[in-house]
Amino acid sequence: MGRKKLEMKRIEDKSSRLVTFSKRRVGLIKKARHLSVLCDVDVAVIVFSARGKLYESCTGSTSRMEHILSRYQKSCLEEEVKEEEKTFQGAGEDLCKRFQTCKELLQTVDRLVEEKNNNNHELPLIEITQLEEDLDAALEQTRSRKVKTQLMVEYISTLQEQEKKLGEDKEQLEKLIAASEEKQIKEEGLKV
Repeated sequence: MGRKKLEMKRIEDKSSRLVTFSKRRVGLIKKARHLSVLCDVDVAVIVFSARGKLYESCTGSTSRMEHILSRYQKSCLEEEVKEEEKTFQGAGEDLCKRFQTCKELLQTVDRLVEEKNNNNHELPLIEITQLEEDLDAALEQTRSRKVKTQLMVEYISTLQEQEKKLGEDKEQLEKLIAASEEKQIKEEGLKV
């Protein structure tokens, strides 16, 4: 006879809920460790208890939560940029078919406005609507580039912070190595 299936709902008894949380949290972390070892992947688990206490586990080749979180942030930024490129690529392609650059688009608008003023006739509504759509597409493309640039600047800033931290870590390690070498030299001098 197998185990009885547990209904997935909040456990009402507080002590039972705490015991279940503790056991399942340990089990989750154990499974994450197994996944890491079996599949040679980096795994990070972050759990906040009902009281707000943090439990974290990091396994894999890095075994540093900061490294995995920075990789996650980098991945998210890259995914956002790819999505924006897909979204604006369609509008940009249509615009590029008609006009090579935004400058050409603006020149065309200026020319049409001047012709209207000089010839004293109105532009057809269809042409005005098309120009408005083209200007909107150009504006969206410009905004997209601005967002991409901003994301890149933020990413570069993050990388610079990581570089600074790694430099500090390197300095500390070099000091530890130097102190260890001095200690070893002193011990060898005492032995002789």
